[in-house]
Amino acid sequence: MIKVVILGQGLVATHFAVGLERLKNGEINDYGVPLRNRLSYRYEDIEIVASYDVDEAKVGKTVYEVACKVFPEDKVPKSLKDIVVNQGIHLSSLKGLPFKARGREEKSTVKEAIAELVDEWRKLDADVFINVITTEQATAFNDPKKLEEAVETGKLAASQAYAYAVALYAQKVKPAAFINAIPTPIANDSAFVDLYSNSRAVVFGDDGATGATPLTTDLLEHLYERNRYVLGIAQFNIGGNTDFLALDVPERNIMKKTTKSSIVRDILGYDVPNYIKPTGYLEPLGDKKFVAMIIEYLSFNEFKDEWYIVARINDSPALAGLLVDLVRLGKIAIDRESYGTVYNVNAFYMKKPGPKEARVVARTKAYELLLEWLGIYDERYVSAE
Repeated sequence: MIKVVILGQGLVATHFAVGLERLKNGEINDYGVPLRNRLSYRYEDIEIVASYDVDEAKVGKTVYEVACKVFPEDKVPKSLKDIVVNQGIHLSSLKGLPFKARGREEKSTVKEAIAELVDEWRKLDADVFINVITTEQATAFNDPKKLEEAVETGKLAASQAYAYAVALYAQKVKPAAFINAIPTPIANDSAFVDLYSNSRAVVFGDDGATGATPLTTDLLEHLYERNRYVLGIAQFNIGGNTDFLALDVPERNIMKKTTKSSIVRDILGYDVPNYIKPTGYLEPLGDKKFVAMIIEYLSFNEFKDEWYIVARINDSPALAGLLVDLVRLGKIAIDRESYGTVYNVNAFYMKKPGPKEARVVARTKAYELLLEWLGIYDERYVSAE
């Protein structure tokens, strides 16, 4: 059994919870779960044991009640009535957004709030923690002393507080995994990677790659392998969910742009003028974001070609499907004692794969790295003898 704690009961977490239970009940196919039934852990082995949020409209409600505001009631599994959304750590993660939010650290200190969480998780016997809170502003510490000072003074982001709490839990209780599906640098912060390496903990991150970013990496790999010279890239997303609303705040948008635009030099080996970032919020689009991309490049005899790509992608379900894999991979990493971070996993699932200074590679290549780490062969390419 893999006992999972959700940090941030937004759309992604709600799609994950509903989709997972429907998978376990045999109500839906496992489309969008890359490794599907190829892992040693099954969907039925995953159990959500707790959820945390700071939105006062959610805290105290059940995940079932939260989900019924997103899905038709007959599509929401009754098992979600057993999971109550607890108060989490805020640290201004929703500041400037139209939500009434309160964190448990407001009644004490950040350090005391972290200790409370560790005690709660001990009783739950949790294994894997999924961080899907709203995109926040944060910078890496890259120095263990600075990280410890930030915990003492409370001067850190919510994701960093949660990540520290998981490390403390792993030290005191049992090995654990932290899946960082948002841009806050955790797997790319050497202070956290070192802490996890010494705490019987593993972190996957940073920032789940679901739509335009993995597509862009594969297109750039295609151009690199054919020696076509890229002149410029423009890629933008517009959406109407809470994360896009948060990205209207410039400081938060910078976090997302950093994880998105780092791909270009890593794959091509040279700098290219580019504009790759979330562009705006339009409420009527809801969770189905609009993506547009233009790539200009030189082909043989220096003729200029262009690719124009337009897509509509349901944002939250795309990431939720990846989380079904990442939860199981987190438990596998724990079983293997692969503490710290695992590049072979991060390279496939994350926009900015840790550890720090690791290269972004095309998802086609990252898929091979992932299967290699797992010891799985792609049956399509195994010759029949």
